[in-house]
Amino acid sequence: MTITWQGHSCFLLEQDGFYIVTDPYTGVPGYPVLELEAHEVFCSHGHFDHNFKDGVKLLPKMDSPFAVEEVASFHDGQKGALRGANTIRSFTAGGVRVCHLGDLGHQLSKEQLAAIGKCDVVLVPVGGTFTVDAAGAKAVCDALKPRIVVPMHYRHAPYGLEKLSGVENFLRLWPAPAVRRLPGSSFTYLPKDGAGTGAPVILVPKYPA
Repeated sequence: MTITWQGHSCFLLEQDGFYIVTDPYTGVPGYPVLELEAHEVFCSHGHFDHNFKDGVKLLPKMDSPFAVEEVASFHDGQKGALRGANTIRSFTAGGVRVCHLGDLGHQLSKEQLAAIGKCDVVLVPVGGTFTVDAAGAKAVCDALKPRIVVPMHYRHAPYGLEKLSGVENFLRLWPAPAVRRLPGSSFTYLPKDGAGTGAPVILVPKYPA
């Protein structure tokens, strides 16, 4: 599976010529208007920076290689009282399972962890304020035990919501050798990648500015 960060919490997932977009945004400072193409679009919740479906042109229908599973969660630590619901989605194709946590605002329960199951790649918000913060994001990752962690939903000036923290707070919580900054916005994960390595690798894609 090929995974491409489009900025903020938006990713393009590709398997066998089938494209999925997650959490397309609009109105996020610094980022240009999205102009993407995909066969399917999924949004974790209804906020403007996660549900801009008009920024994605739908491609002609074809059979999807992806299995998609959903787990209900909340956008805050008060069972949605502050910011509402959030949907966690796992996308499985080609023997690879990618979990997009959306705007998760709390630690996962035993029931939620069991429902999500084993993940190869976790896409996790780390900027705080509206979601878990850096320490909270690490705790979520420690509980999920993925092979790859990709931080999202943070500010990297001039990009991102101004109230968000940068990614560095999150990266400092991991051993330095585990952090890898990619030269581009995409990476391809194969089923054999990371097998038997124990601690996850933290991949930081480069925004395609």
